[in-house]
Amino acid sequence: MGTAEGPTLITSVQRAFRLMEAVGTHECGAPAKQLARETELPLATAYHLLRTLTHDGYIRKLADGGYVLGDRLDTLQSGGQAQALLNRVRPALAALRDDLSAAAYLTLYEDGEIRVVEIVDGPRAPRVDMWVGFEDAGHATALGKCVLRELDAEARDDYLSRHPLADLTPRTITGRAELCRRLDMTPAPAVVTDMEEYTLGTFCVAVPVYSGQTLGSLGVSLRADRISRLDEVRDRLLPAASRVTRGLSLTI
Repeated sequence: MGTAEGPTLITSVQRAFRLMEAVGTHECGAPAKQLARETELPLATAYHLLRTLTHDGYIRKLADGGYVLGDRLDTLQSGGQAQALLNRVRPALAALRDDLSAAAYLTLYEDGEIRVVEIVDGPRAPRVDMWVGFEDAGHATALGKCVLRELDAEARDDYLSRHPLADLTPRTITGRAELCRRLDMTPAPAVVTDMEEYTLGTFCVAVPVYSGQTLGSLGVSLRADRISRLDEVRDRLLPAASRVTRGLSLTI
């Protein structure tokens, strides 16, 4: 709890951060004794903290005994940037949800997988029950098929070779040739749909988006009895995708 003098501080955490700051000032590394002097820490304390930080990947020990910042910090930084990008586009997803009374979804194609990175739903716009993991159902969802349509032949073949076309509903496309035929229709439709292919009673509509050079998709899910609104959904989805792409592609 806090006191009249200020909040209680955890000294060991403060010391670890001071040590990491000191390590960060030495691009070519610095030995423990030098770091202890610079941070005014007892040498034994510096050694203990360095071992812990090295074990967890925040600091890396060089062959000559010096210490430099570790790869774990890069992961934290990239994760923070990714969250900042999502914060930037979340209002566009919320506006789409409110305009259509439909849950809005955002995916990105990363490391050969189609991953849902954000869902914006609400009491009047519930999300679809993801009863099968999305990474195993790209062939049965508008979001997944939208990404597959935009991939080049090599990347698409790689994805399909690693993901069996599971039969999720009587409407699911389970033949690879048929799936590719539909993905490659000419002229390509402005939006990609799945009509109760992932779950009965629900249809989804999606369009491509980009985060820099990273492909993704933006989509919504609605009850199957609202299929008559498909044109309205398309007309709202396309400009929303342009806003999301701009938000995801701006430099943090």
